[in-house]
Amino acid sequence: MKNISKLILLSLIAVFTSCNDAIDIDQVGRLRAENAFSSVDDLEAGLLAVYGQLDLTPEIALSANFTDEIAIGFDSGGQGFALYDFVLNAESAAASSFWVRNFIVNNRATVLLEAAENVEILDEDEQERFNNVLAQTHFIRAFSNFELLIYFSPDPRDDSTLAVPVVDFVPEQLTFTALRDTTGEVWDYINADVNRALELSTVEFGGGDFTPTFASVQAINALRARMAITRGQYGVADALATDLLNTFGLADRTQYQNMFLDSDNTEIIWKLERTLNDAYDGQGATGSVFAGGWAGARFAFGSATLDGSPYFEMDRSVFDLLDPADIRFTVNVAPTSVISNDYLNDPDPVNNDILVIQKYIGSEGQPLMNDLKVFRSSEMLLIAAEARAAGPAQDLAGAAALIKQLRDARFGTDQPLDVYNSQQEAFQAILQERKIELCYEGHRYKDLKRLGPDANVGVDRDPIACEIQSGACELPATDFRFTLPIPIVEINANPGIAAQQNPGY
Repeated sequence: MKNISKLILLSLIAVFTSCNDAIDIDQVGRLRAENAFSSVDDLEAGLLAVYGQLDLTPEIALSANFTDEIAIGFDSGGQGFALYDFVLNAESAAASSFWVRNFIVNNRATVLLEAAENVEILDEDEQERFNNVLAQTHFIRAFSNFELLIYFSPDPRDDSTLAVPVVDFVPEQLTFTALRDTTGEVWDYINADVNRALELSTVEFGGGDFTPTFASVQAINALRARMAITRGQYGVADALATDLLNTFGLADRTQYQNMFLDSDNTEIIWKLERTLNDAYDGQGATGSVFAGGWAGARFAFGSATLDGSPYFEMDRSVFDLLDPADIRFTVNVAPTSVISNDYLNDPDPVNNDILVIQKYIGSEGQPLMNDLKVFRSSEMLLIAAEARAAGPAQDLAGAAALIKQLRDARFGTDQPLDVYNSQQEAFQAILQERKIELCYEGHRYKDLKRLGPDANVGVDRDPIACEIQSGACELPATDFRFTLPIPIVEINANPGIAAQQNPGY
């Protein structure tokens, strides 16, 4: 599928040229989709172009910078100060990045689905390939709209709240505008795509055509598990997550370390591949939530080392949770870090305590460039633990057993079994384990929005480093800024939506 001819690529550029507004529309003189896509080969090439729009670096940047994953680095040039200080409004890059980027993905996927209606299928082999193109396209569209829902709906569990416009067709007029639909209507849109993807997909783990860089039945179910825990459907979340955990298992310590060197896929359900000379091979916009570039460039200019000019460092609230005997310490803390032996009393913590983030050390000889792990089986374990603690039975012991299973794998030795005396205590432990296991992978912002209020946990940065910077050290998870504002670029193009701005902005 990766061998795209120049002719097809030029057609894709013509069809997929982006617009300035959030909803890409068809302009006069464009090569129309029904002419660009006339065969299954064309559709497969088009699917690659849709995949090419997917990027997790904005989530990694927002989650790290806005929450309590990073501290301002000793080599900072001023990058990310606004988000670090909790400045978030309609003019912020975060608002436009998440809105525009996901609507572009929605549009590109819809173009492909509409074009597929005119493609003639010649034999059974083409039918299977055709079905899998449609399955992956529906999945990607569901994924992008789920992202929109999480970030722009004030409460994804309240169907009556406003979310984003549902645009399930390709607009043909420049004058097209849309108001926000309800959270329930967006859930219906997402679920319809997920169900269709499941109906059509024949790619499953264990089969010869399975690869974690393309969506499979298991990737679809991982999305369903994440959707279910977000919506509070705990029985569904537990069943899906447990099945995926049993299917993929947990990586051992060696496999875990190699996973972040891109040489092991043991627990990866779906990832976005990053390779030399692709569209994401470059530094990108450092300190920004805009898409593009290497994931590691969200923290350092040159490399994941002390000499690599880290402008963001690991916050002590993360470091203090990491045990040197835990493989996650090795993966996340660069050995070139400078660690103060008496941090609390250190007279110069800026220069005597430099915690360099190493999660994206690089691959293929390119520092800071690594594949982006979207769904891993360890996330599924944590979803199952949350579902058990939050469900009607409040199975706190079951949640604790799962946390122990994860820690046993990461330490490589038998670890103590926690005892949670309350549901809130279990939620706090789950959030803490997610903070360790999934740090710098784009989860913390969403985790605090979903579970923070019930756990009584919000942003809680190390006070020493935070006070040196600005004093913006704490933020409750109930704060309105855990929902993004409708961006000013959309309001300017679509004035009617201004009256539907999210609360607090």
